[in-house]
Amino acid sequence: METSNALAALSALSHESRLAAFRQLVQAGPDGLSVGELRERLELPPATLTAHLNILRGAGLVTDQREGRVIRVRAHYGQMNDLLAYLTENCCGGASNCAPASTCTPAAARARTEGATP
Repeated sequence: METSNALAALSALSHESRLAAFRQLVQAGPDGLSVGELRERLELPPATLTAHLNILRGAGLVTDQREGRVIRVRAHYGQMNDLLAYLTENCCGGASNCAPASTCTPAAARARTEGATP
């Protein structure tokens, strides 16, 4: 991931409502949520949610798909995993004991979204 893309993603997530929307979509899994479901969960006015989704979409963090009259929004897991990998690429200068072991490393998350085991 290029620095400019990382900055765009981090900037998009720097607002409380956008971060909450993205987290809801990540938790929803690959099926995502309809815009209406997401709006109800976040209790945001439609125009406000639309503006937030446009920023997340511009940063490549979400995708959407029209299904008849419904628009389904999904987290873009590849972009999320690329951001996590970018942020942790040189963690502690490569020392293996600098942070507690985690089951949610970028490699593990990427493997889960691709259907493989890390």
